[in-house]
Amino acid sequence: MDTKLFKFVDKPLLLVLFIILALGLIVLTSATMGIAGDPYSYVKRQFIAILLGLGAAFFIMRYDYTQLGRFGVVLYILSIMLLIAVLFLGSEVKGSTRALEIGPLPAFQPSELTKIFLIVAFADFLNKRRGALDTLGQILPGIIFMGIPFALILIQPDLGTALVYIAIAVIMLYAAGANPRILLALILIGIGFIAFTLFLHFRYDMWIPLDSYQLNRLTAFIDPYNDGFGGRGPGWNTIQSLIAVGSGGLAGKGLFNGTQVQLQFLPEHHTDFIFAVIAEELGFIGAAFLIVLFAVFLLRSVYIAYHAKDMFGTLVVIGVCAMWLFHIFENIGMSIGLMPITGLPLPFISYGGSAMVSNLIAVGLILSIGIRGRKIIF
Repeated sequence: MDTKLFKFVDKPLLLVLFIILALGLIVLTSATMGIAGDPYSYVKRQFIAILLGLGAAFFIMRYDYTQLGRFGVVLYILSIMLLIAVLFLGSEVKGSTRALEIGPLPAFQPSELTKIFLIVAFADFLNKRRGALDTLGQILPGIIFMGIPFALILIQPDLGTALVYIAIAVIMLYAAGANPRILLALILIGIGFIAFTLFLHFRYDMWIPLDSYQLNRLTAFIDPYNDGFGGRGPGWNTIQSLIAVGSGGLAGKGLFNGTQVQLQFLPEHHTDFIFAVIAEELGFIGAAFLIVLFAVFLLRSVYIAYHAKDMFGTLVVIGVCAMWLFHIFENIGMSIGLMPITGLPLPFISYGGSAMVSNLIAVGLILSIGIRGRKIIF
């Protein structure tokens, strides 16, 4: 690729990204200080994941993203194969069979990478059907397209990631021009189906693809103190997170000084509840600053989507933004007791190599689309 293309890299997007990454490493250092062993081991591994992800992003950014459309079917089949492999060969992570281990290599979660593969594949799928998404019959193939990986994720069971797939599918369908009334009707039918299924489960003990403790985690946020164990059962995580967020006040207790974090009261504070760490130690100001950074990052990505040179590029960026938006909304929501606990990480902040690398690969795709959406003069 001609080096002139690098002049058109979206610098505001990169600047905000690097600020978020730096903040994430700083907070992760504080969050893992009290963990036994090398207190910097998590930070070191996260930093390596960032370097690998940035390298992958740089590699992807150099090539014309439009060529990816040719591999839509291949990426879709590969995604399905990876998700099936997890069910038979995967190791358990937090009660779900999510990770694959290949020899001496670190375990990785295919569901993180398949999100990116499926976004590209679905963008190609919808791009070929532009103007033909007005009826239920025309929309149904898209529902099936994303419904298969959704079902495979749900079987693991990993409801959080499965819900991300729904958000991606709905928002991409809308962006591709699908009839909004039909989409709304499908969403309402889905909500009704879930409510009816839960009614049958609780009333008649009907089987659902979730263990009882996972279901309890999903419902405990409604009244965490009434979890059947006086707040020491499924509601414990939510209660401790709320205490951490509330005790941070306006300016926070300072890095390495959060009592909920440093005294190990807050569970999973380096992954699921890292936003509570930010709120306790950096206060409302620090938490609001991060939210503003995410807002700018997403708005800049949407700007790139709007100026993409084709619908395929627009749909890819919209799909990635839908993925990030749902992760951010759900992770922050469960930290402040407004959303159920699903275990979704906070993008670029929570500890996790698979998620970090996958998210940075997505950044590379967006940068490639942004570069080629400009008028380049050689």
